[in-house]
Amino acid sequence: MGVSSMTPHLLRAARGEVVDRPPVWMMRQAGRYMKAYRDLREKYPSFRDRSEIPDVAIEVSLQPWRAFQPDGVILFSDIVTPLPGLGIDMDIAEGKGPIIHSPLRTQEQINALRPLEPEAALPFIKTILQTLRSEVGDKSTVLGFVGAPWTLAAYAVEGKGSKTYSIIKNMAFSDPIILHQLLAKLADAIAIYARYQIDSGAQVVQMFDSWAGQLSPQDYDTFALPYQQRVFQQVKQTHPDTPLILLVSGSAGVLERMAQSGADIVSVDWAVDMADARARLGKQVKVQGNLDPGVLFGSKQFIRDRILDTVRKAGNWGHILNLGHGVLPETPEENVAFFFETAKELNLAGVKG
Repeated sequence: MGVSSMTPHLLRAARGEVVDRPPVWMMRQAGRYMKAYRDLREKYPSFRDRSEIPDVAIEVSLQPWRAFQPDGVILFSDIVTPLPGLGIDMDIAEGKGPIIHSPLRTQEQINALRPLEPEAALPFIKTILQTLRSEVGDKSTVLGFVGAPWTLAAYAVEGKGSKTYSIIKNMAFSDPIILHQLLAKLADAIAIYARYQIDSGAQVVQMFDSWAGQLSPQDYDTFALPYQQRVFQQVKQTHPDTPLILLVSGSAGVLERMAQSGADIVSVDWAVDMADARARLGKQVKVQGNLDPGVLFGSKQFIRDRILDTVRKAGNWGHILNLGHGVLPETPEENVAFFFETAKELNLAGVKG
């Protein structure tokens, strides 16, 4: 890439360079709030088709890029996408999320899992990421994403989304040996998958440990953190220059622990004030976030004020502006456009306050 002016804005900030404004993208920026996406969904009602047929996934990934020119364009996919490659049969139900047809509950099932071979199991990922890189050039950063071991284990053991996580917690607290074997196998597969995404064109990878916030801090230290570390260490061994982001939903209680994961950037949700997050994480840790997605239902002035508040508190180094979680399906498209416009007009010299 050579000179840094040719390096995309988000990648520069993610590497720790000082930039004139925080780069901006939105989790779930490709999706249901956009009419273009809803139209495409009528043609391709299956989520797996939308995320695994390269032409369709590329189109969905590029819809927000064409509309808003965000600094990050993320692969349109799901965290459970690699599971069939391990021998875990799944589907993704519209509006309900992943369904695992034979939840993993026994030693025999864990033993039967096979190592992930992405080229054989997920060749569409390479096609999608290579095309996204060539489409956005150096104007935007292409992000890959993976699920974290604890969250994928929770899906695989529960069989679907859960409000109580009682099945996997039962396993964690009464039969932890089986669960640790599963977590280790998942961590190794996710590391292989993340490396494959980077080799295919992803410039930054975000790992979603969506359900790790359901763990008490001591259980986070046992079942989530060591396996986040196992993934990130393996990726860093082969791809030391690729910035890695960690997201945990409901992370206020484990924020400092997230900084121990080996991630370069901690994604902060809106339950923590950004100034507090900065203080708790320390000066060396870069951050992403953290507007409440609900703010985008407010007036333009309200949205602008909240953006400015977050950016001031995050400071002029190591901050990627984002929501604290995914954009909500009912969000007015014009408010998303205003969020991006406002963010891209920022000058960090002008918002210190």
